Amino acid sequence: MRRRFLEALGVAAVIMAVVLLLKSARAPVGAQAGQPGTAAKAGPAPTTPSGDPDLQGIWTRDSDEPLQRPAKYASKETFTDEERAALDKQIAEIVGREASEERRQRGTEQDVGGAYNAAVFTSHLRTGRRTSMIIDPPDGRIPAITAEEQKKRNELREYSLALLQATDVCKNKLPACAGGKYGPPSPRRAETPPYYIMNAVVGSGGGAISRSDGPEDRGHGERCMAAALPDFGGFRRIVQSRDQVSMLYDVGQGQGWIRVIPITQAPHVAKNVRLWWGDSRGRWEGKTLVVDVTNFSPKSNFQGSHENLHLVERWERLDSETIKYTVTIEDATVWTKPWTVTHELKKQKDEDNRIYSEPRCHEGNYGMAGLLVGARELERAFAAGRGPNPATQCLGGCGGFAGGFADEGADANPLR
Repeated sequence: MRRRFLEALGVAAVIMAVVLLLKSARAPVGAQAGQPGTAAKAGPAPTTPSGDPDLQGIWTRDSDEPLQRPAKYASKETFTDEERAALDKQIAEIVGREASEERRQRGTEQDVGGAYNAAVFTSHLRTGRRTSMIIDPPDGRIPAITAEEQKKRNELREYSLALLQATDVCKNKLPACAGGKYGPPSPRRAETPPYYIMNAVVGSGGGAISRSDGPEDRGHGERCMAAALPDFGGFRRIVQSRDQVSMLYDVGQGQGWIRVIPITQAPHVAKNVRLWWGDSRGRWEGKTLVVDVTNFSPKSNFQGSHENLHLVERWERLDSETIKYTVTIEDATVWTKPWTVTHELKKQKDEDNRIYSEPRCHEGNYGMAGLLVGARELERAFAAGRGPNPATQCLGGCGGFAGGFADEGADANPLR
């Protein structure tokens, strides 16, 4: 009975996701009542009593654009309306197959690893007009990484594959084991990772390891520490005064955080002071808020960049409904050159969003405690001859469906 209920719940969640996607694809945010598909004309950008552009409100994206341009659109900067409609239809069909037997073998580690987030928490916006949020380099792609950074990623990848090699991920030659091999449990399971684990997704630049010796094995996401700057998703609530701008970011599964940007000519804090989201210093350049961000923590992570990350953000209020966010990203230890991302944020209705919830992830860290307790129980059961070797069970980087998409084939993300 419980299994049938959970299956029905998963199917219902997928159907709802498809309906919401198709609905958003037909009716743009801001459509006027009685005029489906026609956007209301935005008014002029407001200003504060002190004369600065007013950035206040709750803001989010109303369309989905990939961070970097898919290879098949190499020389194409924007989609036509027909191409966007076709992509929306294709994505809806892929999400609709989420609950089908064609997509996964039910009861496998990959099913369990991907079903929870993909079927329950994943949502999809309509396709945006740009083929990438990256505008520099002109090819819309993240610049090449440095040789030293590639060496670090290769070392962490080898370690990750060693811990996966006795699992079904490698036995079944799933994409998460690409470059690895199936074999007996590796003695490297007893080793300390070569670098601090940032992510629980193989190939993400932060590494993933199939082990649960402690919370540090599980990566930022499972530890409710995945929120990063710059952020290109979620919601942000902006409150503003003459001397500072405050932003509440609500991202992921409630992984919210508060950022305070002083408007000042004062220098950054001392170099030995390292902060999870860096040290921000804002200034007005005409009608644009320019924010310089440095002093990140070595444990912060954005696309594999840590303490050497440097950001220059530009927040520009275009009209009553739109903020244009542009950020130049630099870390000479990771990328061969800086790169720039831009996208637009749409204002949400103040009346509809007048009640705010405290951001949270797994409240009280009960989820993490349960995960570690379960890992210890697996070890005890194996020692008593009552269960399989934990080294053969995938605990991270299992090749689950990311965002409702398969890793490759017809059900892969068409905007990847």
